[in-house]
Amino acid sequence: MIASVAGKVTAIAPDGAVIEVGGVGILTHCTPGTLATLRLGEGARLATSLVVREESLTLYGFSTDDERAVFELLQTASGVGPKLALAMLAVHTPNALRVAVATADLKALTQVPGIGQKGAQRIVLELKDRLGTPEEAVNAAINGERKVAVWREQVHSGLVGLGYSSKDADEAIAAVEPDADADLAAGRQPQIAALLKSALRSLSIR
Repeated sequence: MIASVAGKVTAIAPDGAVIEVGGVGILTHCTPGTLATLRLGEGARLATSLVVREESLTLYGFSTDDERAVFELLQTASGVGPKLALAMLAVHTPNALRVAVATADLKALTQVPGIGQKGAQRIVLELKDRLGTPEEAVNAAINGERKVAVWREQVHSGLVGLGYSSKDADEAIAAVEPDADADLAAGRQPQIAALLKSALRSLSIR
């Protein structure tokens, strides 16, 4: 099993990226959230899962080990293959999936293309004891929401303190939100100084 790849990002496509390892370009299929953490020409490390079929070897890459673990667990449910598991992680974070399964939130699960009502019910039935307990999942989700609130409040306060209006601050926060989301998706705390600098740049070029 190829547990991870680390190297320079040489190409990024809508559904994957090429990581150069020892002179060999390795194609890894990724979620949009993982792709958002990558920068062309820069180094990156992805946790990976290799799916072996008679006609192909397909490598899937993830920004965190937890995302990879959930990807592999999802495939233990009947009717869930690697493409559908990746689609689930493209729509929901690992913790959001834990909450959805633990609380039998069929509406959340059917937001994923390819999952209908019966499929969602089957996933809940087969995975409810595998992805984590409701308390663990809900607590993790709450912690994630708190991290989002913290960086928003700090950047907003910083911009207002520099003389910008609350409306301008909100617009600048919206502009840098993808960068902060990418940090959170990778398990990193958003860097307030860097976000504030990017927010100021977005205001200066309006």
